[in-house]
Amino acid sequence: GGGGVVGEIAAPTWDRLPKTLKSFAPDVVAYQVTTYDWGTPAEQRAAYERLVKTVNEAGADLLLVSAPPFRLDDFYRPHKAEIESAPRSAKSVAGKHPDTAGFLDASALWGDDGAAKKAQRSKDGIHSCQQGSAAFAVWFGEQLEKRYGFDPAAAGTWATGTWTGEEVYSRLGCE
Repeated sequence: GGGGVVGEIAAPTWDRLPKTLKSFAPDVVAYQVTTYDWGTPAEQRAAYERLVKTVNEAGADLLLVSAPPFRLDDFYRPHKAEIESAPRSAKSVAGKHPDTAGFLDASALWGDDGAAKKAQRSKDGIHSCQQGSAAFAVWFGEQLEKRYGFDPAAAGTWATGTWTGEEVYSRLGCE
């Protein structure tokens, strides 16, 4: 959570990522385009190319996933153009590496309107509520199944239980 792969804010990611990939040895890495991937489209494409290269060198495929819609508040408003160009930049980079990278458009799940009920945002209009997170997990598992034959666990086996009533989760209730 937090950070990204574009610009100055990405330094901790680039410092940590190669070590993490080496220790986990994943087959697939998913990167959800963040609301902090600020930069020009050229800077974004360069960062996503670097990400593809880094992940592929670790022996894994990369899936770039668009960010969910969210409320554009005063903090994000100055970066509106960058936030809007990031998924297009990610998609163009994935298209150049069809055998080792892909792009998943999460608007198929959440739509494009962060204020819509379908977006499943928490009360702050930015973060996902618990139902939105569960819906994303189901959707993402389906995408992995289509692309890699991954057989995801049924939501009923992991999205229920006493843990769901804990305050840390209930604070994020859908609007």
